[in-house]
Amino acid sequence: MLKVGLTGGLGSGKSTVAAMLRALGAKVIEADSLGRTLMEPGQPVFAAIVEHFGKEVVGPDGQLNRARLADLAFRQGRLQELNAIVHPPVIEAQIRWMNEVFGHDPKAVAVIESALIFEVVRDARTRGERGGILADWRQRIDRIIVVTAPDEIKIARYAARVQAPSGTETSIEAIEADARNRLAHQVPDAEKVAQADYVLDNSGDIESLRAQVRALWPRLFQASRAESNKSGQ
Repeated sequence: MLKVGLTGGLGSGKSTVAAMLRALGAKVIEADSLGRTLMEPGQPVFAAIVEHFGKEVVGPDGQLNRARLADLAFRQGRLQELNAIVHPPVIEAQIRWMNEVFGHDPKAVAVIESALIFEVVRDARTRGERGGILADWRQRIDRIIVVTAPDEIKIARYAARVQAPSGTETSIEAIEADARNRLAHQVPDAEKVAQADYVLDNSGDIESLRAQVRALWPRLFQASRAESNKSGQ
């Protein structure tokens, strides 16, 4: 079994890499999707967010107003407060998922796609945590893959896929400014690369990225077998 963290900044292309790895045989879970599920009405995380930030973050449909929550987090300096609520249950859910995967297939390659692997560690240590799974990713992940690209490419990709909320007019300049703000809250690529086991350069075209993923997959596959043999499974 091999527990892999797949990360990269906004617009880096990590979701594309995740899809490629899934096609090659990896088991993949997206942290963003998991987080959205945990933030649905009726979930403890939803209740904790509303209690902390107030009912203003709830939209007319009873769902979280994500635009309002993002404004509070990224523009009003309350990201740490939000992360302190969301990160622990998301990490716990990731661990449960990996345990389920390995229960069915002890030799699986389980990949967690998450933009915030290193940010979880940073934020936990900022809160004063020094031990535990939040403050040390090595306690839950065997290998780290970092997907990199120049910031200008990331911003362009983000702008290309983001649509303004219905009924509003948001300029490309505003979307790009939002991207820069979000990137500013993420750990820089250079720091991620320094801790990575594998680095994928996504500054080129899709076929270049695909070739890198195909070259990486046998190494992950073999590592999963090695880890499984060490554990006697």
